[in-house]
Amino acid sequence: MLPTNGNANPQYRSNKIYARTGLYEQIFYERLKCASPKKVSKILETSVANYSGNFNELRILDLGAGNGMMGEELKSRGVARLVGVDICDEAKEAAYRDRPGVYDAYYIKNFTKLDDKAAKEICEWQFNCMVSVAALGFGDIPTKAFMNAVNMVEKGGWIAFNIRDTFLDRSDTSGFSKTIRRLIATNYFELFHIEKYRHRLSIDGKPLYYFALVVKKTSA
Repeated sequence: MLPTNGNANPQYRSNKIYARTGLYEQIFYERLKCASPKKVSKILETSVANYSGNFNELRILDLGAGNGMMGEELKSRGVARLVGVDICDEAKEAAYRDRPGVYDAYYIKNFTKLDDKAAKEICEWQFNCMVSVAALGFGDIPTKAFMNAVNMVEKGGWIAFNIRDTFLDRSDTSGFSKTIRRLIATNYFELFHIEKYRHRLSIDGKPLYYFALVVKKTSA
């Protein structure tokens, strides 16, 4: 049985879902109606356009890229460069198998323990955008990994991500809640768009709501 929280357990996903062609899509997109890649991509594109920027000039780091669902959506919108990162070998294998050509590069790296050599290599892509979809707040990507990825984005770059609605409640004391609220409050992030929407259905058919956020990184 799949977990009924916002995300499947990362080990379950890697060992049981990615290995089978089309299974991830069948479960999360056909059965559970996941809308997040399209939603987050669209609001990122709209935010860049409203800022008079060129979406096709984005060099994007896709953190927690999985089998490339978000990458495929971004690629179809014409981004300049797209680099995937995940901690799971099966994710990269699935992305290359199911969506060849979507990523310009794909790294299997733990961003909480990124050595200097790997960090330098990844930074050479000169990212001006980072995205992370359906991967924050459930153990998939810790706060430290998220911030290490944010720090690879140049000043003035874009950050687009989604997070379970409860994580932005002031009663929530998780690391992500504190971190995101602090970054916005201290003007490290300039908030361009925030929207509550139905991320997907749970296994028992109940809607799971997330916030989609697009921010601009205002500090180096």
